[in-house]
Amino acid sequence: MRGAPTILHLDMDAFYASAEQAAKPSLRGKPVIVGGLGPRGVVATASYEARVFGVHSAMAMAQARRLCPNAAFLIPRFALYRKVSDSVMRLLHTLSPLVEPLSLDEAFVDLEAGGTEATVEAARAVGERLRTDIRAVTGLTGSVGLAGSKMLAKIGSEQAKPDGLVIIEPGTERDLLGPMSVRTLPGVGPATAETLRRAGIHTVAETREAGEAELVRLLGRAHGTSLFLMAEGRDERPVVAERDAKSISAEDTFDVDVTDRTRVQLEIARLADRCVRRLREAGRSGRTVVIKVRRYDFSTLTRSETLRGPTDDPGVVREAAARLIDSVDTTAGVRLLGVGVSGLADYTQEDLFAQAAQAAQAAQAAQAAHEALEGAGHPPGPERPEAVGERAEEASEGAGKPRHWLPGTDVRHTEYGAGWVQGSGVGRVTVRFEEPWSRPGRVRTFAVDDPALEPSEPLPLLRPDAGPGPAPQGEAADPSPDGTTDPAEGMGRDPREAEGPDGSAGAGGGPGQGPGQPVTSRP
Repeated sequence: MRGAPTILHLDMDAFYASAEQAAKPSLRGKPVIVGGLGPRGVVATASYEARVFGVHSAMAMAQARRLCPNAAFLIPRFALYRKVSDSVMRLLHTLSPLVEPLSLDEAFVDLEAGGTEATVEAARAVGERLRTDIRAVTGLTGSVGLAGSKMLAKIGSEQAKPDGLVIIEPGTERDLLGPMSVRTLPGVGPATAETLRRAGIHTVAETREAGEAELVRLLGRAHGTSLFLMAEGRDERPVVAERDAKSISAEDTFDVDVTDRTRVQLEIARLADRCVRRLREAGRSGRTVVIKVRRYDFSTLTRSETLRGPTDDPGVVREAAARLIDSVDTTAGVRLLGVGVSGLADYTQEDLFAQAAQAAQAAQAAQAAHEALEGAGHPPGPERPEAVGERAEEASEGAGKPRHWLPGTDVRHTEYGAGWVQGSGVGRVTVRFEEPWSRPGRVRTFAVDDPALEPSEPLPLLRPDAGPGPAPQGEAADPSPDGTTDPAEGMGRDPREAEGPDGSAGAGGGPGQGPGQPVTSRP
């Protein structure tokens, strides 16, 4: 049936922030902002309580602090988010073999390929069951859009937020899309939108009325034709089960522009190591090493070197990255450095003699780099939210050394059990001891090098013995039993930050409903 709602789009609600609220009973019902915490940090996800103040994903963290100063500002914990995401993706695969993940919290599903009848009633039943299963398995909520195409299904899930379901029935597409901004259509970014604005085109209806010929004249044949079809509500893109990565990389943005040449070289070596770690975790190798340098004036350049064959050898990648950075003048200062590997393969085909020599030289350079970093106290400069989480683990290692605890980090105390870092500074760290299934916990303060306090793995959001899960996210938390202050107050500040979020997590809008939604379900 043409236009039948056989495409499902799932978008978890404010995913990172909701996961943090589920994990931390004292933060439920309160504004939570997840992202980079330094002066150049950006918001990865904001809870709905924080969005009331105008905070949204991709906003500068400094602006978020001004808009919502009493929020809890936390580093991302990707180990937890990936576990939750894996559970959600397993549920999606029970619906169909064709599941196209877009990020940790978002995916398309082709229900027809899974045998679901192409009717509104069957689609609604599948969507409602999925939402129920997600809450039961993760304790979190997701919004579902169902339509005859990927574009319309995604629009439906955006309108269903938070915790709702919207079905766009056949025949309602044009009326639904007409009043929407042209930016709603896939492939319309700021540059395209500005071109259309200068031509007097602001909405999808105006795009459609302009006609295919005019759009081709303005945007070129491929883009213009595609845009006209989407304005008509026609999107022929299939759900693609495998989305193969084209490259793997690691980046750092620095709080203060780096001018010291030795520091630049050390950072490149460290980024190469982290890039290779991600490469190996993905079970891949690559033949082209790329560095990225963003200068003090925001100009960005890249340099690349293609190896004789694919590799996942950290020494080889470090050596290639070192040669590349040597060709770049960084004396005026850099604000971002990155190392990536492209030309990915599932195997390694190395010139053993040439690359063994490279690896030996790189190992010596790496040893010197690590020794220098130890002596320098590991200078700051993270890049993306996941890097902040990695740094939290790195910063907590090393017996007998003062440790730096980032807000939101999981910890365990030999006497008080599991908790999370609420803030740190002046040699002290404040920890709230609570579990996802407990009442809001007590707050205690320790020396940062207290031997009884150690970093730990995230706890599951639901009690392992299948007991009751976290309270619904819309409910306010009970007052702390010891009468402690609001957990969002006194949250620690960290000089490190993230260049940007790794995806579109939690970027959906509010609960408003639009026209052209014949079937809407909400608890």
